[in-house]
This record gives sequence, structure tokens and C-alpha cells, in this order.
Amino acid sequence: MTHPLPTVPIASAQGVHFTLSNGTRIIDGMSSWWAALHGYRHPKLDEAIRRQVTDCMSHVMFGGLTHRTAVLLACRLLEMVNNDLDAESNDDDDDDDDQCLKRMANHSIDAHHNHDHHFTKVFLSDSGSIAIEVAMKMAIQYWFTILGGNCSKTKFVSLRNGYHGDTFGAMSICDPINGMHSMFDGILAKQWFIPSPSGCREEDGVETIRQLEQVLTCHSKEIAAVVMEPIVQGAGGMKFYHPSVLRKARELCDEYNVLLIFDEIATGFGRTGAMFAGWHDEESYRPWSSSLVQDYCTDEDTPRKGGHTNAEKAKSIVYPDIVCLGKALTGGYVTMGATLTTSKVAHGISDQGGPFMHGPTFMANPLACSVALASLKLLRTSPWEERVNHVREQLIKNLSPLAQLSSVREVRVLGAIGVCELKESLSREQMEIVQRALVNEGVWLRPFGKLLYTMPPFNCEELEDEHLRKIGEAMHIVASDL
Repeated sequence: MTHPLPTVPIASAQGVHFTLSNGTRIIDGMSSWWAALHGYRHPKLDEAIRRQVTDCMSHVMFGGLTHRTAVLLACRLLEMVNNDLDAESNDDDDDDDDQCLKRMANHSIDAHHNHDHHFTKVFLSDSGSIAIEVAMKMAIQYWFTILGGNCSKTKFVSLRNGYHGDTFGAMSICDPINGMHSMFDGILAKQWFIPSPSGCREEDGVETIRQLEQVLTCHSKEIAAVVMEPIVQGAGGMKFYHPSVLRKARELCDEYNVLLIFDEIATGFGRTGAMFAGWHDEESYRPWSSSLVQDYCTDEDTPRKGGHTNAEKAKSIVYPDIVCLGKALTGGYVTMGATLTTSKVAHGISDQGGPFMHGPTFMANPLACSVALASLKLLRTSPWEERVNHVREQLIKNLSPLAQLSSVREVRVLGAIGVCELKESLSREQMEIVQRALVNEGVWLRPFGKLLYTMPPFNCEELEDEHLRKIGEAMHIVASDL
């Protein structure tokens, strides 16, 4: 708090660039921590904020009151997360919105089940960490209501190297040893942890599933839910793992009567190459790793597409009981989180147990809801899959040379995520040097630990191959000097 690393003053942002206070322009390679998928100052998102302030309101409490933008956002999120978007959007936004609200009013979203874990309820909060807290409270309150006040199902299972936020409940399910919260270990709730998959192949997840089954066999009566970041473990190491782990975890949770929670805060809304990371199957999951170049080819292989019909995808998607969203939800404009769940969980909580007791002051903030609606429409009506695939190929092309450096352990890419894992963690002094060097090369990245990584604004029309080339070159330059 008293000796931070030097900061870089930003005067403005536009498209994929930051303009520094001295007038220098640099490329944003981080999407402001996964959030700004469309880039900065997008005219449609700017207009959504402007219209909400000018024509409606900037905020109103969401206790005893409601508003159209919140209801419409809930409707849109349910359609998206349930993969229920067969119909194309109309040119007339108001008519399209009215049809969505009509479907909700007629309870068709609640009634239409295309899979066993159909989402019907949305809790809008003010950040990703709070979305996780809400999910954990939902899981515990569900079991307390179903099993009675003496219920012992109060614990959670999480993966090693996992990260779920910085509030106390979320901290308790982050890796207590390798994570950033080890000093709080003595006061955080004790949870169960299992090894994360050792790599991105299917066989790398076998031990994870074996140990999950062992924990559930012995302790399912104590466990409320299993919590996972699907496919990509973010701040815990930017590690990728095979979708078969999710499928088998779902089966085990059903078998042992435990809820399953997916933390899609970082991975949701297209970043990994699927709209949500939990949607990946063997066809759409396309990791690249410098240590597995024989198994995962690059430009020469025929691109596999995730473009199944909705009916086909519904059979392969792994649906949790609760899913948490955030970051890219509002396109990086306003902080917001969302926790979605099923009628089973919602009725389990409320039918005999009363209300769900959680009410953030800024929940369902109208500004956030308005820009989230605009961002979601911009995403689903854009060629985002093509853009992610193109960014993926460019990241492989521009980052793969780093694997030859003596300081580098591995380079890996999934969707619009590019990671260079170093052999040694950066010291504070090295971090300062690397950060300054990256800015001098015209690129903004935020390395941590052993990781140099990039998550560019993949759905920004202004993102060009030249920008991705410069990001790769900057990473190569700084890694060469380590």
C-alpha cells in the first residue's frame, strides 16, 4: 500500500489504444483484465450509457422497485446461458426487446427445458467477487432449507491454482498455498481442495477426477457444492484443461447429491472460443502448447468449428447448477456481476426458507444493465467466433518464438488468450523493469508471478494483425532480457 510499483497515467482510451498523459499511444493487450472485449469508446456502448442517463435514470434501489433494463437483461442472460438464441435479432431494437420480455412474461423461459439444468433465475450484483459470494450463499441456503437447520453441507470443493475473488467467501475457495491469500489462511473457512489438471489433454485430468470422486465419496454429506473455473484457471496460473473434466465433475456431483458452480467471470462471453467456457467439447476446444506441438498444430490444420446447431450443442454442453458472470458482461464499462441458477435451487431456497438474504446497494444498476444489454447484442450480432479464431492463429504465430528462449518454460494459447510462462517468478525489481520496457515498446501488459500474458480486445473492429505482432515482439524483447 505504501510502496506500489510505478503507475502509468492514462489520459484517454479509444479502440485498442491507451493515450498516456504525455500523448504517447500504446496498445492495450489486457482488455482491462478480460473486460473490454469490444475495445474502448465503442459508439453503441457510449450511446447506451448516454441514453440511459438522459432518458431514464442512473440509479434506483432494487428492493421493492424494478426497472425495464434489469428485467430485459435477466431475460437476455437466461436466453444466452441456456443456449436459447435460435431466433435472429430484429432490426427494430424495441420490438426485439418487447418479444424477449413477452417470452419472460409468459414464463416460456421457465417452462422450456432443453437440458436437465435449465437456468430460470438471475441475481444481479455489483462485481464478480460478489457474484461468487451470492453463489456460495445460494448453495448453503439451499441445503439448509432442504435438509433442515442441522444441515452439515456447508463446505466447498475447489481446484488447486483456482482464483475466485478477493472477498472472504471467495478467498476461502482460492488456492490457500499457491494463491495470493495465504496470509489469511488461519481465519478463512476451511474448504476441500483437489489437484488441478496437469495439462490441457484429456489424460491430464484423470487424477483430478479421481481425487474429486474420493473427496465426494468420503465427505459429500459435508459438501454444498463443487466450484470450478471451466477450462481456464485465470489468476491462479492461466492454465487450460480438457472439457472432459467438467463432464465427469457434473456426473459426480449428480451422483453424490452436490451442487456444481461454474465461475465464468473471466471466461464468459467468447474469450475462450466458445460463448461460455463450459460449452466446450472435443471439437471446439483448441488449445495450443509449445510443449505439445506434435499434438496441436497451428495454421496448417483444418480449423475445427464450434458451430453446432443449438440442439447438437445442448447435448454436449455441461451445465452447472449455478453460474457466475462478470468482467466482460458490460463490455468493460461499468462494474457488474450476475449469478444464475435453476428453478430447483431457487425453489429449494424460497419455498420453505423465505427470501434469499442478499441485497447490494447497487445491484441491477440501470447504467450497468443498459450497457450490458448493448454489449451482449453487439457480441451476438458480430462475427465474434471468426475473430477469436483469427486472434488465436495470430497469437500462436507471434508468441510461439518465445518458447525458444532460455527463460521460458512454455507458451500456450486458447481462443483469445496468449500465455508465456517463465521458468522463474519475476522479482519486484524485475516486474518494474519489465513493465517499463513493455510500455517503451508501445504495449500495455500486466505480468504477474511467472506469467507474461495477453488478452487483447478480440471483438474490437480496430484490432489488427499489426497490433498482435507488436504484442508478441514486446513480450519477446522483455523475456529475452530475463
